Amino acid sequence: MAHPLCGADLETLLRAVGRAGLPSRRLAGAAIAGAVIARAPFSAIEKLVIEHRLPKPRDLPPPVFILGHWRSGTTHLYNVMVKSGDWAFVPPVATGLPWDLFGLGRAFRPLLEKSLPEHRYIDNIPVTPDSPQEDEIAVANMTDLSFYHGIYFPRAFDEFVERGLFFDGCGEAEIARWLQRFVYLMRKLSMHQGGKTLLIKNPVYTGRLAMLREIFPEAKFVHIRRNPYEVFLSMRNFYGKLLAEFALQPFDHVDIDETILSVYERMMDALERDSAGLDPPRFLNLAYEDLDRDGLKTIEHVYDRLELRGFADSRPKFEAYLASVKTFEKNKFSYSDEAAEKVEKRLGRFLEKWNYRRPGA
Repeated sequence: MAHPLCGADLETLLRAVGRAGLPSRRLAGAAIAGAVIARAPFSAIEKLVIEHRLPKPRDLPPPVFILGHWRSGTTHLYNVMVKSGDWAFVPPVATGLPWDLFGLGRAFRPLLEKSLPEHRYIDNIPVTPDSPQEDEIAVANMTDLSFYHGIYFPRAFDEFVERGLFFDGCGEAEIARWLQRFVYLMRKLSMHQGGKTLLIKNPVYTGRLAMLREIFPEAKFVHIRRNPYEVFLSMRNFYGKLLAEFALQPFDHVDIDETILSVYERMMDALERDSAGLDPPRFLNLAYEDLDRDGLKTIEHVYDRLELRGFADSRPKFEAYLASVKTFEKNKFSYSDEAAEKVEKRLGRFLEKWNYRRPGA
């Protein structure tokens, strides 16, 4: 697995290359192509064998989705909740090999686990074989409608981001293909995790609340927000590190700051529009600062307001995990007037709405 795209299907890879051109990193490109072609017959066999065994979409227990812009605390909330043992989640093997979860994924799981990085590329959060992951890398291996393709193929960065996050310029057939493959992944995850209720964390879905409610009418959602100043600086680090690690083409032309600000605006506006009139137990707003200050109390609040079962039984597990990460060292960034002014100019209405101030002010 020289690159996340090694787990893609041939159609997805060809669509991405057709939009952005061939990789400049030819050795990596050849490794990806070789892995995709070699896996193709095994992926096809797996689909034929398990399709009739997968649960129907209507038979899936209503999922719970964790929403929130990247770097807003979604991962921390996800990691805590998963410790209960009551949820189906996205394991690392599913992100790398979504097409081969029951075949090659099982056969090569020990090797895949050995290749996992000690920490995430963007921060110091440990990665283990049981670490819950967001499903977007898996989705990017199943369809070209993912912003991750902008990171992999930066020549078409803006186009992949706009299509992958907001479906800009996408036809009905393209969106239908994304929808079919997304639901297929949810069905596979449910079966892989023993039929438990899916707990899915993906910042991309923050702008797709209405669509998710159409797919899963009884689903529940928790949105976690964080100070936009901190999100902005952390996102600079996010894009910088991911592009340096995974880009297959030059990326000097990418305007990271503008991407962060424009995506934040559109995503939060979409969430505000789609969540209008929604209240607990269907939708809950949460502040990262509350989770950071008193994790256990905040998790109890989530369970109570969303009417989720099992908090009392899982409390010792939550306490143990929260204690284990108490000394976790967060990324630290310096706040310049230049960065703060960009945030205030573009995201001032969110600062005012949530009563956030410049850190240290």
